[in-house]
Amino acid sequence: MTSGASRRSEKRVPEAAAPRRGARVQRTGLDSRVRAWSRHHRAMARDSAFRLARRPLGSLLTMVAIAIALILPCALWLVMDSAKVLDTELDESATLTVYLSASLGERQAMDIAETLRAQPGVAGARLVTAAEGMAEFQQALGLEDALSELEENPLPASIIVSPRDVSPQAVNGLGEQLDEVEGVDEVRLDLAWLERLNRLAELGQRLTLALGVLFGLGVLLIVGNTIRLAVESRRQEIEVVTLIGATHAFVRRPFLYSGAWYGLGGGMLAWAILSLGRQWLAAPVQALAQSYGATFVMPSLGLEGSAILLVSSTLLGWLGSWMAVSRHLKDIRPR
Repeated sequence: MTSGASRRSEKRVPEAAAPRRGARVQRTGLDSRVRAWSRHHRAMARDSAFRLARRPLGSLLTMVAIAIALILPCALWLVMDSAKVLDTELDESATLTVYLSASLGERQAMDIAETLRAQPGVAGARLVTAAEGMAEFQQALGLEDALSELEENPLPASIIVSPRDVSPQAVNGLGEQLDEVEGVDEVRLDLAWLERLNRLAELGQRLTLALGVLFGLGVLLIVGNTIRLAVESRRQEIEVVTLIGATHAFVRRPFLYSGAWYGLGGGMLAWAILSLGRQWLAAPVQALAQSYGATFVMPSLGLEGSAILLVSSTLLGWLGSWMAVSRHLKDIRPR
């Protein structure tokens, strides 16, 4: 009996000594990680929006400050955009006056006008005969009776040339080119007002860019200071989640969404103020323009400008929040 029991125990030993299999490690797939990442972003976006809604007055004041910082560069941008219409009208009036030799007849003047129209860089050419020039001169000065006593017309025929390129360099080059045409006595062009116009346009563009950068930095400071206070108010919460292994990206995420909401709200307020201001100023500006015999339409942001304003304000809010949170996370250490 004893020997049989020992044999059975010997047979069971190898079965008891069999190696155990380890626990299975299930690796999270990329699709699951993306879904978790997306869920957390949606949750943080909602949570940050709810936190702003729980403090309506403070959030509104921050958005109003951002809107005020955005209004001035946007208004200057609209002014520059409306000035392009005036610039186009002035470009159309940029002409060269080509005076022909006094000895040429009307037929020869017409042939020279056709020759000038065929020149590269010429958009159009209008012939003004000597008789037409005298009639315009008399009407402009009101000296019909005095000039009618002249025995012969002292004015030569002229051709009004419209250049394709109205830049001062191109107009100057075209004037030298037309001066070499046979039968042309003199080419008159006034480049002073073109140069002044181009310099004013360049000054306006640089001023708009400088103010845009300056007030953009102001938006960064406004959002950064607001987010800094939010980080300090949640300092203990940040220390706790950092202790259990939360990364800086995880901690930073809700504040980034808060900054984006601030920027988006400020951009929407700026858009609303600009739209209301446009409607408020439209009637008196149109009345003033009509008194001068002109038509002027108040510029608007339009779909593209509105999208640029909202995207820019949101990005500025996000960037200001990111700078503030990154700076203060370095000083927060779990105890």
